[in-house]
Amino acid sequence: VQLQASGGGLVQAGGSPRLSCTASGRRFSSYAMGWFRRAPGKEREFVAALGGSRDITYYADPVKGRFTISRDNAKNTVSLQMNSLKPEDTAVYYCAATATTYYTAYVAASTYDYWGQGTQVTVSS
Repeated sequence: VQLQASGGGLVQAGGSPRLSCTASGRRFSSYAMGWFRRAPGKEREFVAALGGSRDITYYADPVKGRFTISRDNAKNTVSLQMNSLKPEDTAVYYCAATATTYYTAYVAASTYDYWGQGTQVTVSS
């Protein structure tokens, strides 16, 4: 599976960009998808995850209520709608895919088998 993320850029605080990640390969619906981010000088952290059948979602506390993860299995895409952005949301955002069905593991980066190249989101105050 190859993943291509897009949609980042420079955004004002309070903005609402949408990140997209397109997957190549078959059986996209069998993969759980996640978004992670790495801020300057910080470790990579979990942002959100969505099960293959869209019935399981997880969000990190800092983004809960502001970000929404969704997927379109017909188009092999997963999206991250980001609302009410804050300067502390500035980071490189990565999409990732995992074949595991242990949904409690979705928050761990080590769970994921495939990673996209990342897209920069910079939030100006």
